[in-house]
Amino acid sequence: MLSQIHSCSLLGIEGQIVTVEIDVLNGLPSYVLVGLPDTGVKESKERVYSALKNSGYSYPMKKITINLAPADLKKEGPAYDLPIALGLLMASEQLEPVDIESYVILGELSLSGEIKPINGILPMVLAARDHGFKKIMIPSANQYEAAVVEGIEILPVQSVAEAAAHLSGECCKAPCKVDIDALFKRSSTHNCETDFSEIRGQEHAKRAFEIAAAGAHNLLLSGPPGAGKSMMAKAFPSILPDMTVEEALEVTKIYSVAGLLRDAQVMTERPFRSPHHTISNISLIGGGRIPKPGEVSLAHLGVLFLDELPEFKKSALEVLRQPIEDQQVTISRVNASLTYPASFMMIASMNPCPCGYYGDPTHECRCSTSEIHRYAGKISGPLLDRIDIKIEVPAMDFDALETAPKGESSADIKVRVNAARAVQNRRYGEEKGLYFNAQLSPRHIEKYCELGMPEKQLMEKIYKKMNLSARGYHRILKLARTIADLEGAVEIKAAHLSEAVQYRSFSPEG
Repeated sequence: MLSQIHSCSLLGIEGQIVTVEIDVLNGLPSYVLVGLPDTGVKESKERVYSALKNSGYSYPMKKITINLAPADLKKEGPAYDLPIALGLLMASEQLEPVDIESYVILGELSLSGEIKPINGILPMVLAARDHGFKKIMIPSANQYEAAVVEGIEILPVQSVAEAAAHLSGECCKAPCKVDIDALFKRSSTHNCETDFSEIRGQEHAKRAFEIAAAGAHNLLLSGPPGAGKSMMAKAFPSILPDMTVEEALEVTKIYSVAGLLRDAQVMTERPFRSPHHTISNISLIGGGRIPKPGEVSLAHLGVLFLDELPEFKKSALEVLRQPIEDQQVTISRVNASLTYPASFMMIASMNPCPCGYYGDPTHECRCSTSEIHRYAGKISGPLLDRIDIKIEVPAMDFDALETAPKGESSADIKVRVNAARAVQNRRYGEEKGLYFNAQLSPRHIEKYCELGMPEKQLMEKIYKKMNLSARGYHRILKLARTIADLEGAVEIKAAHLSEAVQYRSFSPEG
């Protein structure tokens, strides 16, 4: 007898509907599984056999053929265990389901028949809803992650027996529901150990962080050891703008695929990733035999903090150039080409030289001129050109440290950042995938960063004097747009352009 059950696969961070076809015929016992299964899918035979026997069902000792369609899509992981088990019960006439065509079914089986959680449940649920399915049966451990999706019934089950009883109508499960709005009503302050009010002085650097947070701009800090670069970077999450529901779901999909959600239902706070400088290219960008998201994708719509930037391998830094510009990463393998989103803020810090004290009035620099240039030369010109804000963070003397007044709290700064980001959300509401100023393309810049005649004349002078590239010119306009948004200005004025230029006039090479 032939049975069919709908399931789902992952292609990058997008779900793909898979039809599990099972044919049980009389003949010598055999088991054939086709449809490009990987080792994890092939091993389902042993898990399903034990799960059915230990749940009180009989395993059909006949000629079994299982096809996972479409046959040209690589199938990975144990998510097909439950649909295969239920399909075998249907094909061997041990289960007569009601309305099986409206279901998508997912789950990994233990040998006892219990259903274990799987990774990537959120994009699979979104795919099922978008393909018109009304119900999805998933492991109970994944129910709260899946229930943030509206428009489809989430039916959590704990065992094969429970799933079969629900499908046959013997014991109907109530769908799981969550109030997604309530998830965003928690404290709007990031769980951050450092507050900006604890940082004395460095007001110009704090202003740069505020602008970076408001427009999602890349930022490079250069200064001697102990000046406060890392401390301000670690306080940065406390002023990041609140995420919208759409942004939260986009980030949650990535963490769901990577298996990093832990007990969270949805990512309500922007990610902050801080990899060590020994990180490999693949771990930074993504990839592997089975491609997985890298740090740049895990930092999507959040922050990638690279402390001691010149200490990273030059090859690792160079591979950042493409995702910074394109805001996505494409990983090509034999079976597929996967694209992961990578629209992140890069916050980087560095010393001015190997010893750290070049230009410091209170410490003697021990580095030669060639060592200083070689150290700064580890960061290429094309990468520097992609950083919107570059500032020096000098060391503070004792008097300045003791007499500097307590600064603004992170909560006060965040109010302005949220207001500026709200302006951008309204402005780009009809632009798909466009959330903040740093994402503006040349076409968008022409539309949203229009200058008056005095401002055009000023930019012409700046362009010639600073010998800007076209990219550098566009980044100044995007930065000026953010400064104007922070002030609540509709049009970009000369003062906004002048401040934006100051943040690009510094070069680590001196």
